[in-house]
Amino acid sequence: MDVMPQQDPESRRPPEPSPEGPRPPHDATPGADPYVMPAEGATAVPPPPPTLRTTVRRAAFGAVTAGVLLAGALVAVPDGKDDRPKEPGPVERAEAAATAGSPASLSDLTALIGDRQKWVESHPADAPSWATLGSAYVEWGRRSADAAYFGRAEEALKRSLEAQPGERGNGEAWVGMAALANARHDFLAAKRWGETVRKQDPKTWSVYPVLIDAYTGLGDVKAATEATEKFGELRKGVPALARTADLYRGQGWREDALATAREAADRATAPAEKAEALHRLGELAWERGEPEEAVAQFDAALRTDAGHHASLAGKARALVALDRTDEAVAAYQSVITKLPRPAYALELGELYASLELDGDARSQYEKLAGLLEQAKAAGVDESVVQARYESDHGDPAVAVELLRGQWKKQHRSAAVADALGWALHRAGKSEEGLKYAQQAVDTGVRNASYAYHLGMIERELAQYGPARRHLEEALRTNPAFSPLDAPKAREALETLGEPPPGGPGDMQPPPAPSQEPKREARPEPKQEPKPEPKRESPKPEAPAPAPSQSAPAPSKAAPSRPAAVEADASKTP
Repeated sequence: MDVMPQQDPESRRPPEPSPEGPRPPHDATPGADPYVMPAEGATAVPPPPPTLRTTVRRAAFGAVTAGVLLAGALVAVPDGKDDRPKEPGPVERAEAAATAGSPASLSDLTALIGDRQKWVESHPADAPSWATLGSAYVEWGRRSADAAYFGRAEEALKRSLEAQPGERGNGEAWVGMAALANARHDFLAAKRWGETVRKQDPKTWSVYPVLIDAYTGLGDVKAATEATEKFGELRKGVPALARTADLYRGQGWREDALATAREAADRATAPAEKAEALHRLGELAWERGEPEEAVAQFDAALRTDAGHHASLAGKARALVALDRTDEAVAAYQSVITKLPRPAYALELGELYASLELDGDARSQYEKLAGLLEQAKAAGVDESVVQARYESDHGDPAVAVELLRGQWKKQHRSAAVADALGWALHRAGKSEEGLKYAQQAVDTGVRNASYAYHLGMIERELAQYGPARRHLEEALRTNPAFSPLDAPKAREALETLGEPPPGGPGDMQPPPAPSQEPKREARPEPKQEPKPEPKRESPKPEAPAPAPSQSAPAPSKAAPSRPAAVEADASKTP
């Protein structure tokens, strides 16, 4: 979990027993131990007292046995008693992960939720425990795609703030509210909660991950970079490396992102943390167009933590690129039952459509509609996924309306800009859509779908040179970025053909006039032969204008790299 409040030792105790204590059996003998069950059968008859001879023999045997046991103990533990530390349980492991800023396994997270639920039943005024429970609900709902837990999280966090307001030191409940807003894709609300905590105490490290997510959702690259740098200063180690790798990835710095992600994977120790790091390496490999490497990394993540279901979805995506479609369909079907995210349902529907399984595709899109309704009922905004569906398989006008609403809410990330540009194009407004699609590509992120959308819009607007360049960029970035769109990108390139030789037409010299120029009269020198006047042959007509194949113009200056990677990697949190 990214966010988990600290607990004092008192709050970690199990619930206290009932004051009345357990009642003795109704037929218990007066004066007997009320907690000892009555004897039954032959054991109910007391044995006769032992004889003197038997007593002496038993004493001798006991002495010999004690000597043997003592000798064995001395051999087994020559330095004294066993001082090995007790192995931490699932609740302790979940708390340790929260303290480090790392994810906990789902089983440990479940144990922590059960522990806090039991505790707050008998301690309803324990604000830190309510905050812990609320944050755990947020994490469980996010990682299980069960939005119903977000309602429970909100209730628990409100109970925490009622017991102890945030202004009186309950900043962790505010952090939990920010995490909840991010999970519901309400990034503006998450920003407000997070900035309130940061203003109160800038050294509260747990607020920076939620601020990074909020700024990223709002498309504020500068603020996200600054938050990542600050998080790296306050919380070094694997969590800071992971966040820095994500920042580099969003800026298109592939080599830096890969190096930082590898370091995070090498240094991760806990299974959940290790699986998350391996998953990140799989995503980077997929975006580079290396599906074999992606499958290997996703498999490694699943071997490390079988509950990391997002890696199964990543593997399915890469299997499609390897033309192992039967395996991909099975993987998608499995992950949707375990992690029913709308985006995965859309991907499976498009896979069915690419295989010309139209009936299966329609059934999958109906399931997608059901998931979107469930998310909406739980207060989760899935407008971007719904708009992607409407743009290509439904009503593009609906997609435009949804995404304009996102833009008004200041949700201006690269993903929203790309989706809005494509929706406008599909709705017949390509000129307006061009600026949004260009904005998505200008962020620097290496996303083949973004380049494809921009290239198709430019093609529609007869900007053939830029269209050719961006379509080539999409296929060069990831030749199998989409089972539906990658073939369309290749077909569009074939239609555009190769650019004319000689470069762009507007860079050629102007064509000569159609009539031959008049000869200029020159004085003839005396006693010298008259030189033959030179004639200028008419120049061939310049080819039709076509932009060059030069690389795209560099995007805006990228922000400075966070200090987390530049810091000494040997330092531990």
